[in-house]
Amino acid sequence: MDRITMAARLMIISDLDHTMVDHHDPENMSLLRFNALWESNHRHDSLLVFSTGRSPTLYKQLRKEKPMLTPDITIMSVGTEITYGNLMLPDNGWVEVLNQKWDRNIVTEETSKFSELTLQAETEQRPHKVSFYVDKTKAQTVMKELSYCLEKRGLDVKIIYSGGMDLDILPQGAGKGQALAYLLKKFKTEGNPPTNTLVCGDSGNDADLFSIPEVYGVMVSNAQEELLQWHAENARGNPNIIHAKERCAAGIIEAIGHFNLGPNTSPRDVADFMECKLENANPGHEVVKFYVFYERWRRGEIDNCETYIASLKASCDPSAIFVFPSGVEKTLHECIHSMKGCHGDQKGKQFRIWVDRVLSTPIGSNTWLVKFDKWELSGDERYCCVTTVKIKAKGSSGSDGYVWVNVQQKWLEGFEKKDDSTVLF
Repeated sequence: MDRITMAARLMIISDLDHTMVDHHDPENMSLLRFNALWESNHRHDSLLVFSTGRSPTLYKQLRKEKPMLTPDITIMSVGTEITYGNLMLPDNGWVEVLNQKWDRNIVTEETSKFSELTLQAETEQRPHKVSFYVDKTKAQTVMKELSYCLEKRGLDVKIIYSGGMDLDILPQGAGKGQALAYLLKKFKTEGNPPTNTLVCGDSGNDADLFSIPEVYGVMVSNAQEELLQWHAENARGNPNIIHAKERCAAGIIEAIGHFNLGPNTSPRDVADFMECKLENANPGHEVVKFYVFYERWRRGEIDNCETYIASLKASCDPSAIFVFPSGVEKTLHECIHSMKGCHGDQKGKQFRIWVDRVLSTPIGSNTWLVKFDKWELSGDERYCCVTTVKIKAKGSSGSDGYVWVNVQQKWLEGFEKKDDSTVLF
């Protein structure tokens, strides 16, 4: 919650399915590229917001299936629920806004009279959202008649059709765009509005996001016709909205570069980390860079080169200690030396590593504590270590690189590895 009170340099608000998450990308590479970019260059001074039509149940299910980051704010159920942080604390002020001219019982009563509507799963029915499936050919007629019926009953509602099949009925004050407008107004009132805001989407229920004044917007290359049509009719001449050439999260990275909203080169796009230098180096980038290197080493995607091992050892304090989740301690030099024996041991296998919630706290003039969650996907299994690294700059700043002083890990509850003898980092 402390992060919400800062004036963000950049706030990204992104839809999930087919925008941040590419369901046609089994390797999740565009998502992993974005993750590395965000944690290395943006997490420390920016805000990440997920805005999804999914209910909390389906949102949590997606997080189990995909290597997603933890957002600072989550907007769910087509903009009817706003929560904060990893604990997903609800915004009660938003609930009060949505209660105006809304009666869920009347909505369910009136919609039961339409045989064309098929109720979605119980998990998708929320306090301020009633959701159905409807055939594409009948959608416009049903929406017109339903809107008239509900207005006669004294309700002020919004009916959203998206994805060629989903029909959501919400309070008039709800929606992805209204939820964002509420947040921006809240930040401005509290004196901490974001410097820049980028909205990202692919379907009809994202159109509201692009309607907010003074935001940048990206429709990913795979955006659906309904969103492209909305853009053609409402925002064709707006230079702050682009149709990306890249799909999903890769399109978001493209937009960051197009609008000059900050660094847009992901550490996963750097071929040789020996040449990887940052103008504005930060400890978070150092952590991300190492774990991308470590993944590639295990996958055999880089050469088993003594130069790399020597470089890693030079980046560690000679007395640096690594405390494993089991409590076992080794020197970092021992751990790096043991990497030689595991080069390429995950070649051709489903093996990925990403880090989440990378936050640095200065504890001296050139020393930081960096805390993050280190995730490892091995086959169908996921493991997570809550990790703390003490790190110091080689010079007066990080422009000359960093030295790792010590590392400590403990398992995240529910994501323990039964045999941690194979844990290296």
